[in-house]
Amino acid sequence: MTKTITRPWDPAEHLAAADAQAAYLDAAMEDGDPAVITAALGDIARARGMSDMARATGLSRESLYKALSQDGNPEFATVLKVMKALGLRLSALPA
Repeated sequence: MTKTITRPWDPAEHLAAADAQAAYLDAAMEDGDPAVITAALGDIARARGMSDMARATGLSRESLYKALSQDGNPEFATVLKVMKALGLRLSALPA
């Protein structure tokens, strides 16, 4: 029997289109878990290119990787900078 070779699934590889990125972040926000939302922002940022995101936000790549990891705890100002750089916006709807 041959061994099956697998590799970790990376959502960033499937987030090329802006509408897919928006839908992915929207689903994360529906979950409501801050860690899930932060990780989703990180996945989208990696899909766009972390170096480009660093330039657009004025933050270092290292600090973006750390802040946007599932264990990260970014300041709200960082989240807003990333959202702006991604061309996305937050909106509020009645629950």
